Amino acid sequence: MVKLRNITKDMMTVVEGSYAVAYAAKVCRPNVISAYPITPQTHIVEELSQFIADGELENCESINVESEFSALSTLVGSSATGARTYSATTSQGLALMHEVLFNASGMRLPIVVTVVNRALSAPISIWNDHQDSVSERDSGWIQLYAEDVQEAADMIAQAYKVGEDPDVMLPVMVCMDGFILSHVYEPVVLLEENLIDKYLPSFNPEYKLDPKNPKTFGAFAPPASYTEFRYAQEQAMTAAIDKIEKAADDFYDVFGRYYGGLIDEYETDDAEIIILAMGSVIGTIRDVIYNLREKGVKVGLLKVRALRPFPKDAIKEVIKDAGVVVTLDKNISVGMNEGALCTETKACMYNTDINVPVVGYMIGLGGRDIPEGTIENIVEEAKEVMDSGISIESQFTDLREDLI
Repeated sequence: MVKLRNITKDMMTVVEGSYAVAYAAKVCRPNVISAYPITPQTHIVEELSQFIADGELENCESINVESEFSALSTLVGSSATGARTYSATTSQGLALMHEVLFNASGMRLPIVVTVVNRALSAPISIWNDHQDSVSERDSGWIQLYAEDVQEAADMIAQAYKVGEDPDVMLPVMVCMDGFILSHVYEPVVLLEENLIDKYLPSFNPEYKLDPKNPKTFGAFAPPASYTEFRYAQEQAMTAAIDKIEKAADDFYDVFGRYYGGLIDEYETDDAEIIILAMGSVIGTIRDVIYNLREKGVKVGLLKVRALRPFPKDAIKEVIKDAGVVVTLDKNISVGMNEGALCTETKACMYNTDINVPVVGYMIGLGGRDIPEGTIENIVEEAKEVMDSGISIESQFTDLREDLI
């Protein structure tokens, strides 16, 4: 349940979402920032460059590069020396980083990257869906998804706290919906610089590149040892489950703001229909649920904040007594005709005694609007599943027949 403590209007400032995120990155005091401009993330690194030029961010090097591949490669080298690092990217830019994403995770470097989610080409789209980050879910990065600007900004500090934990040491993607969050102006509490030192310790990794104490990172691994590296990554991701929860709790203790840990719930206690979703669509779903509850419809929301590590146990606990589970995905696995939440929710129930039907909807692809009426129609279809069983397991929403 979202909790806000002692937040008053005079604490809030109306800013663009990108500014709030850049400000949050600034107060976390990165040592190296490297990024390549691409819509809609460019404003974030522009603001950070301005902070450095104005002397507001000291002891930080902003490095201009020729591509997103180089941007992340630069941070891999910097992080390996013990520097706290930051970047932002989106869509094709994240795809261009693909090879280096695996290097960063395999070398256990806690780089933080804001992914301003945007659809992948072709056809070209600059609008929001989650295909870019979801396509990288097996790269070994922690993935956190924000509902609104305040959460996207506050997630930066939480990402550093989790990723830099000695038991984790993994890179983190903080995912926020492109344009919907990155370019909106709304009141937020900018991450308080005077409180950050209480929450986020300085980065001092046990292992780093140092001429006085030589080490090798990313070395050649023969078949006799490669599996164990992958096992260690999985163990670190498992450790991150509790760390994400604790980071959220600690953030509330210091800053007075809480959005859930791995997940958040809204009206799930007696819900017959539970909707799972990630990102900015959560706000629309909350409004629909509020209105339907007024009419006696027992529907609830399970907001997924972490796609990696996937919160299997937390999800199972929430949905075990539901009549039907509905997953809303802004992505699709082409050939499987399902989104990631649909597939993984069903997978985590397999080999258990939980036998709740799961129906999936691909929604909002390429930035298509998601009005309240669409969510209401989905709830109506979910009622039919409870009465008559599943007729379509996963489907696209709001298809335009005139374009097919």
